[in-house]
Amino acid sequence: MKLVSKISFPAILIICCFFLVNKSGAQKIDTISTFSITGYADAYYAYYTDSLGPNKFQQFPNTSPKSNTPSLNIAQLSFLYNAEKVRAAAVFGFGDFISCTWAPAPYNNIMEAHVGFKVYSKLWIDAGFFRTHFGTEFLLPVENFTSSIAVGTFYETAFESGVKLNFDPTPKLEINLFLLNGYTMFVDNNNKKSFGIGITYNVNDKVGLGYTNYIGDDTPADIAGDPHLRIANNVFINYTGKKLKLQLGADYFVQQNSDIATYKSNASMFSALATARYQAAKRCAIYCRGEFFTDPDGIVSPVITDHSGTKTGYKLWGATAGFEFKPTEGSYIRLENRYLKMDKDQYIYMHNGIGQNARYEIMVNGGVTFDLLKSFLTRKE
Repeated sequence: MKLVSKISFPAILIICCFFLVNKSGAQKIDTISTFSITGYADAYYAYYTDSLGPNKFQQFPNTSPKSNTPSLNIAQLSFLYNAEKVRAAAVFGFGDFISCTWAPAPYNNIMEAHVGFKVYSKLWIDAGFFRTHFGTEFLLPVENFTSSIAVGTFYETAFESGVKLNFDPTPKLEINLFLLNGYTMFVDNNNKKSFGIGITYNVNDKVGLGYTNYIGDDTPADIAGDPHLRIANNVFINYTGKKLKLQLGADYFVQQNSDIATYKSNASMFSALATARYQAAKRCAIYCRGEFFTDPDGIVSPVITDHSGTKTGYKLWGATAGFEFKPTEGSYIRLENRYLKMDKDQYIYMHNGIGQNARYEIMVNGGVTFDLLKSFLTRKE
């Protein structure tokens, strides 16, 4: 009897566990949530003919902003959480890109920090700090065909804070609506809120279309005077072929009471870019970009007095060409050249103490992305 009782109790326990496992396995999985930590780093060496001195940021600083000083563009850590009804992201960055481009302290190392909730079917609401929704190009080399960004992209908003409404009615269409604090700011500088829209539509597997905008008046609260409502519009087209990729985009800004002559009429800015990338071999690609930027009243660029004595904003065009080699799927090495040509009387560059209206630049970038942690958490009914 003792032997029977010793055997029967484990046996009963095993049988109970078997039924529990079967019952649990038969249940429908309610949510599969993912949590991941990823890293990205980009180091560079660049040389500019615009001689600003050692360890100083060049004009239009963004990626690779220092001349003749090997340095770190960015070291980035991304923490991402996704579940059926909740999602969150926190992204932190360090390096020259952050120092010259990102928000002032205490938020200068925060690239993203937001949380979202599913409110109905394919409708989400997110709130917090975001990277910009506006524009054709992204901001970091790993996200773009090129290492540098166009001047038009440089003057677009880079980051924002507020509330986003995200709706994906079909796999091809995505709609985002934004209520924002302002243009390239995490903290509001007045009591006026801004608005934004981002719409993308994939025509097919190769062609995608998009429209983004920004509407707001970011005149600081301590400055009295006329309003300066800005309406910024961006359109873009992406083509992805087997070997050839194309990207076309254009911006058009209008701003109230901003003309240089009277500051009582509307002023406008226009920029455009066209980028092509050709996959010459499995790990090798070549690319080029043409860009155009004109801001005659200086609504986003500085207002200067040119060599003819005329007050004006920046006007320029540029050409970029480069070569990329990918040692692995998650890494790249790029050699890139760019030429920027200002309007004939806009001598904004200095080379050996002499004013110039053109700049030549060359940069070498090496970057790598990697997973630090990737786990899957399963919750059951």
